[in-house]
Amino acid sequence: MYTNNKLRAGGIFPPLTVTGRDGEELTLGVPRGHLEWQMVVVYRGRHCPLCTKYLNALEGHLADLAGIGVDVIAVSADSKDQLEEHMTRLEISFPIAYGLTEGNMKTLGVYISEPRSEQETDHRFAEPGLFVVNQDGRLHVTDISNNPFVRPELSQLVSGLAWIRDPENHYPIRGTFWDAPDDT
Repeated sequence: MYTNNKLRAGGIFPPLTVTGRDGEELTLGVPRGHLEWQMVVVYRGRHCPLCTKYLNALEGHLADLAGIGVDVIAVSADSKDQLEEHMTRLEISFPIAYGLTEGNMKTLGVYISEPRSEQETDHRFAEPGLFVVNQDGRLHVTDISNNPFVRPELSQLVSGLAWIRDPENHYPIRGTFWDAPDDT
């Protein structure tokens, strides 16, 4: 039986290496350039029109995210050819990667689905996940879903991250209390 292990809020984000569109190795959770935090967006793949819409909408928030020090990367289990075909419908400038393995998906704690048909895709794929990793490499914000219809609303997410990143607010990582499972 497969157990979905969620990453712990406040825990160290696992540094997973993926392959970017241009063949470069990218490490999830490690921001690029002068930015201190990174938002990792796990999406289902080219077969998902809602993913296409979400990634294109995310592009419109890049300047605000960069303004608060948050880098963005997206990744799926698609192949390089599938990513290239998907790029014909994506209007994004942030890095995008392919080849997320089932082992990577399990490490991230995202839900994994079987394709409904060969027309959908030819491999198991991750359901949506969003992880915001802070300057210490710790998971600061997370959201995972078992279907494409539930994802963080981007304007609210960016506004919330601006609030969290404002040093005047002293906002801690939330959801860090973990207790042993109740046996009753």
